Amino acid sequence: MQNDPQHAVTPFALFPTAPPTPVVRIVVADDNPVVRAGLTALLSGHEGITVVAEAADGREVYEAASRHRPDVILLDVRMPGVDGLSVLPYLVPIAPVLMLTYSGEPETVREALRGGADGYLVHGEFTADQLATAVRDTAQGVTHLTPTAASAVLQELRDANAHAKRPTLPPFSLTSSKVLSQLQPSVGQSSSDRSRFQLSAREAEIMNLIASGMTNQQIAAACFISEKTVKNHINRIFAKLHSTSRAEAAAKWLGTAPSSGRGVG
Repeated sequence: MQNDPQHAVTPFALFPTAPPTPVVRIVVADDNPVVRAGLTALLSGHEGITVVAEAADGREVYEAASRHRPDVILLDVRMPGVDGLSVLPYLVPIAPVLMLTYSGEPETVREALRGGADGYLVHGEFTADQLATAVRDTAQGVTHLTPTAASAVLQELRDANAHAKRPTLPPFSLTSSKVLSQLQPSVGQSSSDRSRFQLSAREAEIMNLIASGMTNQQIAAACFISEKTVKNHINRIFAKLHSTSRAEAAAKWLGTAPSSGRGVG
């Protein structure tokens, strides 16, 4: 029987074509026209990203965002007239805002994040590909922080933690020679243990973030790695610290865990 050419099935018809990559529409706001042009050219060269408008100050970016309803807004901090921090609360209800600026002062970072920014990138701390990734991720609700911004967040967490857990006077006398003799070996053993954990530089960095209270998602954003990679690092950290939970690992890392009589190798 001859094949009917009208009903012939090609191999390609058996496999559905992949859906097109969704395009992330962005507004770029920076008072420096050279920076704006550079960002527009850089991001437009990446697949799936298009710049729908540029703005030179807070008023212009609010008007552009209201008109175009972008997926992400890239916002500078220092702009004439209405600056980035002033317009930020009015942009957040419109679209996710990714701060992209030369301003890396800790208080500026914290004010932006408290004001609703979905991420904070400091110029000079990311590559072109990392910027494109941060833009796409911001549209999906994933936070990105470059090292300067992550340090500001980490310091705030440490300050808050230190304030919340500030100890009161203990129910014993610290001048007691017996108490001091009991405390000193414990402190020395803690320092010795930390030197024997044998964590890599990246594992130590992640362990510090765990101890500060960061989630896996926050750690991934701060280190520019995936959550899966974070989990892999944590599994190795737990194995080296002989721990089964974040709390137990943090206690050992910070030297606050009770001695178990077992060395850590």
